[in-house]
Amino acid sequence: MSHDPLPTDKPAVVTCGLPYANGDLHVGHLRTYVVGDAYSRALERLGQQTAFVCGSDMHGTPVAVNAAEQGVDPETFALEYHETYEETFPQFNIEFDSYGHTHDETNTETTREFVRSWLEEDCVFEKEIQVAWDAAEDQPLPDRYVEGTCPYCGERARGDECDEGCQRHLEPGEIVDPVSTLTGNPAEYREREHKFLRLSEFQGYLQGFLDRLEGTDNARNQPREWVDGELQDLCITRDMDWGIDYPGEGEEDLVLYVWVDAPIEYVSATKQYTERVGAETYDWRDVWTVGGEQRQGTEWQEGWAEEAGEVVHIIGRDIIQHHTVFWPSMLRGAGYNEPRAVLATGFVGIDGKALSTSRNRAVWADEYLETDFHPDLFRYYIMTGAGLETDVDFSWDRFAERVNGELVGNLGNFCYRALLFAHRNYDGTPDVEPSPTVRERVEEALAAFETAVADYDIRAVGEAAVGLADFGNEYIQRNEPWNLVDDDPDRAAQVIRDCVQLTKACAVLMQPVMPETAARLWAQLGEDGAVADAALEDALAAPSAEFGEPEELFTQVDDERVAELNELLRERVAAASDDGEGGEPEEGEGETETGTGTETGDPGDDVDLEPLVDGRVSFEAFKELDMRVGEITAAEPVEDSDSLMRLEVDIGVESRQVVAGVKGLHDTTELSGTRCILLANMEKAELFGYESNGMVLAAGEEADLLRTHADAPVGTRVR
Repeated sequence: MSHDPLPTDKPAVVTCGLPYANGDLHVGHLRTYVVGDAYSRALERLGQQTAFVCGSDMHGTPVAVNAAEQGVDPETFALEYHETYEETFPQFNIEFDSYGHTHDETNTETTREFVRSWLEEDCVFEKEIQVAWDAAEDQPLPDRYVEGTCPYCGERARGDECDEGCQRHLEPGEIVDPVSTLTGNPAEYREREHKFLRLSEFQGYLQGFLDRLEGTDNARNQPREWVDGELQDLCITRDMDWGIDYPGEGEEDLVLYVWVDAPIEYVSATKQYTERVGAETYDWRDVWTVGGEQRQGTEWQEGWAEEAGEVVHIIGRDIIQHHTVFWPSMLRGAGYNEPRAVLATGFVGIDGKALSTSRNRAVWADEYLETDFHPDLFRYYIMTGAGLETDVDFSWDRFAERVNGELVGNLGNFCYRALLFAHRNYDGTPDVEPSPTVRERVEEALAAFETAVADYDIRAVGEAAVGLADFGNEYIQRNEPWNLVDDDPDRAAQVIRDCVQLTKACAVLMQPVMPETAARLWAQLGEDGAVADAALEDALAAPSAEFGEPEELFTQVDDERVAELNELLRERVAAASDDGEGGEPEEGEGETETGTGTETGDPGDDVDLEPLVDGRVSFEAFKELDMRVGEITAAEPVEDSDSLMRLEVDIGVESRQVVAGVKGLHDTTELSGTRCILLANMEKAELFGYESNGMVLAAGEEADLLRTHADAPVGTRVR
């Protein structure tokens, strides 16, 4: 990979984490794939040669377990879901250049080539380990066939992951008090020989890799705990008969661990894309290998990676370790190029609660399609609702609010008004040059878009067209061309020429996030070719001289329809809860279910506690909060307010005026001299005519002020 800003003159591949072929897709899954599709389109918009690839993850114990429950073989079971995914993704305008699966011939052979390369480079060794065994059934229990207690945090855990506690990857034999999920029998440990990748020998390389890695903060920082600590070698084989056979003599009873062949599908799918379009159009070797060939062992030099292309992975944050520790080591050991960037998304909740497929608390992909809402509306909503690392809450109410406000009322309204006025008065684009002001504003929008792509700022990419339309609405409203047509026709023509140019720029900028809608707008502009083939600079090219009467781009979401959807969701969740459905969350859901609740306070306390927020903030984000020990020096009620008081808070370096909702909860005379905690870098606000410069922290409805246990000096920072 290069270290030049994107776009570069090297080919790129954009991938998404592989969906497990063992269940239906929901909005949580779709966030990753929508982002991947939009980002690959945005790269292409900048002129970067890009392939967008993925595939279905066919192997692993979840597939084997579910297939056995349905009485079918794992391949039949997984292929059915694979075919469903192939049909579903295009309905959300998610268009992979290549979408395969991990059980196909290409990935099977590529995976074996990887392992053979590791063997040649002495990256694999064999040792005896403790393997869980169901004595009653006389069979081994790999991964999801065994459950027990996490040896690190004590929470309930699955055989390969502490999914309800510390989230650590677990090696075979680590689970405490193992139980067979097949029979419920207590499991016992027996010695078995397995193969290991010498992950510990890649520790120095991985530390340098994380220094070079681009992408989201969580993907670059979270793996430090593993890479800077004692890095354990990775067991790469399992005792089961569903998967890719380990390529070694006399090892017919072992298959490769699912996290070996799953990421290798990224390479395999890229190979299949080359097979389809030809190496002269796109050569997978230019991306994945160094100088067109594998470089291994002592041949590998850091600088040689500059010869390879750009690899960008977009994943859920629950599989960061796999993509920033396991995967780069696997690539390095086989002589392949390393990822340039890893972007890890936050999770998706439903109406303020964690998504739960087992409790049917989800909005399913086919459910959204049945609403007849356009897929581009979902794409815009899920991409721009929050920063990529942040958890997003899917709510039909917020969906309607943002569609009606930002798309119908802003972007759609501007484009329709501009083109309708131009068509009715000029049959198209007025024959004048765009004004310097508008040309400069479009150039700024294009530059911001390019910066957003280079910085992996997905939200800014998604909002680019809406931001430009916001300027356009203000521009057309301020200039009122309908009042200029008769009195100042030259000025009217100038204003409408500018608005048509802005509309064309909106079409170019919105294409990555709303491709089908952008194509309709492009056609309304009378432009030749496809907007998907337009370059970024085409936003400044002269629009067509003639075009027909436009149509509205977006349709208002009806309140009654939203109410119906909300009721259906509530009924379904309630029905699932009444049935007592339990089960486990899927990977990527970001959900923890213990089924026991959490005791807080004394046993006799009757406290209605809010649920914990499922989203987590990074340590880097926490460090941005400047909380100080303060002392209230004065307090007075705010007139005409039932709840607000004006406080003067001494934080050592200065005194701050703060407006806080503590009126009626604290005696004014007693507040003076009280120690509290102040969030000092809170944005300023004006409340009832007073500037509030900070926020006093308090707990509960009674505004119990947060204080320190001892006498920390005023101004001390809370860490």
